[in-house]
Amino acid sequence: MLSRTAENLYWIGRYLERAETNARLLEVGARNALMPNIGGGFRNEWESVLEASGTRPDFIEKYGDAVQRNIESHMFFDKDNSSSVLSCISAARENGRIVRTAITGQVWDALNGAFQELREMQRTERSQLPLSDLIDWTRRTVALVRGSAGVSMLRNDGYHFVRLGAAVERADSTARLLDVKYYVLLPEVTYVGSGLDNYQWTTLLRAISSYRAFGWAYGGEITARKVADFLILNLQCPRSLRSCVQEADSSLEFLAHMYHRSTEAQEVARNLMGELAEAHVEDVFQEGLHEFLTRFVQSIAGLSEAIHTSYLTGRVA
Repeated sequence: MLSRTAENLYWIGRYLERAETNARLLEVGARNALMPNIGGGFRNEWESVLEASGTRPDFIEKYGDAVQRNIESHMFFDKDNSSSVLSCISAARENGRIVRTAITGQVWDALNGAFQELREMQRTERSQLPLSDLIDWTRRTVALVRGSAGVSMLRNDGYHFVRLGAAVERADSTARLLDVKYYVLLPEVTYVGSGLDNYQWTTLLRAISSYRAFGWAYGGEITARKVADFLILNLQCPRSLRSCVQEADSSLEFLAHMYHRSTEAQEVARNLMGELAEAHVEDVFQEGLHEFLTRFVQSIAGLSEAIHTSYLTGRVA
C-alpha cells in the first residue's frame, strides 16, 4: 500500500476519534458547570475543557471570554480550530474521498452523510441546536462510521491503519480527560474525597460512556484510585490506556507480519505495552498521576512519530 493511502486511512481513524473526544469534553464541561462554585482552581469548568483540548491560546486570541457559547462554537463549528468537530469530520471525509477505492461504500456513505448533515447544521440557527443534541449527534455519527468499517472492510492493512489511528488518538484523549479531572478541575487537594470530587469522577465516567461498566468492574464507592486503575490499567475497559496501546500493538503486529518486516513502531508499542502490563495503580500515584499522564502523552506522541516514520513517509515495503 502506498504510504499516502496509509496516511489517509490512519487519519480517518484519528479525526473521527478526535471529533468524539471534543463532544465528550463538552459534556464534561456542561455537567460540571451545574455544580456550585465552591472556590478556587479552574472553577470556570469551561476553561478546564480548553486546557484539556490543548486549544486555549487560540481560543483566547479569537474569542476572549471562556463562556459556554463561545466554547461550543470553538469546539464544534469553528473552521479555524483544526480540532473542532466540524474540522475533524470534514477532514475525515476528505481523507475518505481521496482513498475512495480503499474503503467500502458503506463507510463512504457514513462519512459523506455526516459531512452533509454538518453543512445543514451550519445553516441552522444556533438557538435551535442544543448542546446535548450536538453531543449526541457526534457520538452517533462516529459510532456509525466505526461500525460501518467494522462490518464491511476487509481485515487487511487498510483496515488496520484506520484502527491504528483510532487507538493512538483514543489513548491520548483518555489520558487528557483523566488529567484534566485530577489536575485541573479540582480546586485544591483538600477536596479529594469530597462530594465535588466524587461528582466530577462520576461525570467523567458518564462522559466516556463507562459509568455502568465501572460499576460492574469495581462496584461500591467511586475513588480516584479505582477510576485511575480502570482508565489506565484495566484491559476490560475499551478506553483504558492499556487497552488502547494493546490495540495499537495488535495492528502494528499485523502490519509487520503482512509486510514481512518489523519497524521502530513495533518496538515502541511493545515497550509501552510492557510498561503498562507491569504497572500497578500504587506505582502511578507514587509517581504522581499528573506526572504519569504527562509522560504517557509524550510516549504516545513518540509512538505516533514512529508510526509516521515507519509507514507514512515514502512507500511501505
